[in-house]
Amino acid sequence: MKLGIVGLPNVGKSSLFNSITKNGVKATNYPFSTTGSNVGVAAVPDERLAPLEAMYKAKSVVSAAIEFVDIAGLVSGSSKGEGLGNKFLASIREVDAIIHVVRCFEDDNVQHAYEDINPLRDIETIELELVFADLEVLERRHAKRTKEAKADKSVLPELKLIERIMKALEDGIPARTLEFDKDEAAVVHHFTLLSYKPVIYAANVAEDKLDTCAQAKKVEEYAKANSSTCFSVCAKLEEDLSDLEDAEKTEFLAELGVTDTGLAKIINAGYTLLGLMSFLTAGEKEVRAWTIPIGTKAPQAAGKIHSDLERGFIRAEVVNFNDLMTAGSYSNAKDAGKVRLEGKEYIVQDGDVILFRFNV
Repeated sequence: MKLGIVGLPNVGKSSLFNSITKNGVKATNYPFSTTGSNVGVAAVPDERLAPLEAMYKAKSVVSAAIEFVDIAGLVSGSSKGEGLGNKFLASIREVDAIIHVVRCFEDDNVQHAYEDINPLRDIETIELELVFADLEVLERRHAKRTKEAKADKSVLPELKLIERIMKALEDGIPARTLEFDKDEAAVVHHFTLLSYKPVIYAANVAEDKLDTCAQAKKVEEYAKANSSTCFSVCAKLEEDLSDLEDAEKTEFLAELGVTDTGLAKIINAGYTLLGLMSFLTAGEKEVRAWTIPIGTKAPQAAGKIHSDLERGFIRAEVVNFNDLMTAGSYSNAKDAGKVRLEGKEYIVQDGDVILFRFNV
């Protein structure tokens, strides 16, 4: 999973990026302090890994990972190359989903692209730039398909689809809000439209207003109305906490009445938005979490580990994580009838601990 962190300049993108990837990217008080796309990888927190490590006395533990891209700040006119718009837009095309950081905190010491705090206006600014960029892409594609349609009528369905999306974009409506059937969605996916990317809104609030920020409530309402996800986070606090050990971090967050870190909120929202989950493999050599789409069948899940496992798939030995922990060992779980033999049609479930049998 690859998530792009976007927003206007000085809304807290780099601070949030630093906190979740611990990359130490500069976060300074002036526009365009991020002049390109910084990339970092964060481990997906999974409380099931430690018990498996202890049970198997594993030599290593490998978490699932998410790649984050801290994208240069966007301003009005970015679709026409203003600011660092061209770099920004090119980077967005490469991500699976967008984390849109929206400034909801007041701080006279931190510049803002505008004179006041207005998160809905800020959201609209970026949404329109994505829409404008998509219109430019589709206008070129429309011109090309129109010429082709004179000799090849098979392109007419795509041409009509393009025209339908363009009409919505001209009305300022993002492509992600439109409904497409399965065949249309496959075509639209290849357009790599920016406004078609799923969005998670991160309302960046002051530390003392994590649960009481009126501006954040506006973002939450906007996200809900647009079938998106929103959570509140204090990016500066998250950055400060990133240097603490896990136990210290948990204790500090508990004092603030906060249960989840910004990373956990992002991952939960990202997994839900993109329809992802994790299965587990365990042994003395390694305990590992693997991310797959919900609905993945056993051979394809095996292929996530190595193509040979999918090609030579015979069966999967599956035990639910909770059943395995209750049994105390794999052999006990097997004796209790909790280990199942599953074939090619088995749909892997979140938390399955799997041993794949194959022959190549």
